[in-house]
Amino acid sequence: MKRFLSIVVVLLASTTLYSQSHHARAAFQTEAPMTHDPVMAYEDSTYYLFCTGVGIQQMTSKDRKTWTVLPEPVMTVMPQWTRDSVPGFTHHVWAPDVIKWHGRWWLAYSCSTFGKNGSAIGLLSKPSLSFPIWNDEGCIVTSREKRDDWNAIDPNFVIDDNDQPWLVWGSFWDGIKMARLDTTMHIAKGEKPFTVARRYSPKNNNRVANPTSKYAGTNAIEAPFIMKHGGYYYLFVSWDYCCMGSKSTYRVVVGRSKTVDGPYVDRNGEDMREGGGTPVIAGDKQRFEAIGHCATYTMNGEDIYISHGYSVKHNGAAILVQRKINWTADGWPVLMDN
Repeated sequence: MKRFLSIVVVLLASTTLYSQSHHARAAFQTEAPMTHDPVMAYEDSTYYLFCTGVGIQQMTSKDRKTWTVLPEPVMTVMPQWTRDSVPGFTHHVWAPDVIKWHGRWWLAYSCSTFGKNGSAIGLLSKPSLSFPIWNDEGCIVTSREKRDDWNAIDPNFVIDDNDQPWLVWGSFWDGIKMARLDTTMHIAKGEKPFTVARRYSPKNNNRVANPTSKYAGTNAIEAPFIMKHGGYYYLFVSWDYCCMGSKSTYRVVVGRSKTVDGPYVDRNGEDMREGGGTPVIAGDKQRFEAIGHCATYTMNGEDIYISHGYSVKHNGAAILVQRKINWTADGWPVLMDN
């Protein structure tokens, strides 16, 4: 009886958490899905898109035009360790990333509170995207306020030419961090995170004030994503400020390196650790006020860019942006306007 009561208590607690954090709704289709921080995967003729939301929002498509927004989030119950590790975190999960490696799908996600760097990056896995349940793989990395000069959010997996997995992440503070992973997709033993990109050189004192947070400072860079093309790794990052609707100033820049761990330099040869970055896309003030937090892929023989953009038509709401990537003769990405 004692064991039965314990099980009932756990189930009731789980149900309560789910009912508080998720309002049931039916699946629906749209050609202009509202999304924040999207990432994509492809399996069995289906595209899967995951993005920021309660428990991680998810949607599917057969053609990347019409999207079915699914009623269930990826996570209906948050692991207890997320709330233990991140003060103030409940169920609104940020900026996932997803990758298939060694026959298994891995999904990283961010637990945080706005403007603070007491954060954690969690990990899920499952054998197939159509499989109903993600397995909790615990925490990849955490950051602590007053201890770390970096923020454990916005993860991106990258596999190098030697089949070695890496994680790149970060937002504000000392910029974009990177570390080598082990075969369980956790930080490898003895690894220390190192910086690969900053919004400003540490020597630059001429910085724009942060309009969103007094805690995060002015090093306005986040949302890294690394893509391999030709003989280079390309590091895409977002500069400036998200999450202000029509007042957002997000834009995307890129640098490249012959080795996955850098140094990454822009088209002019400026190191991204010193504030370098070649422009990729920004708001045009006609369709989008600002655009950022991108992901890039080679899928079905096509190089594609996705991100969210703050839509003028939709009064600053964040909607999905997709572009084909072409490449210049000297190997730099150019986005084609759909």
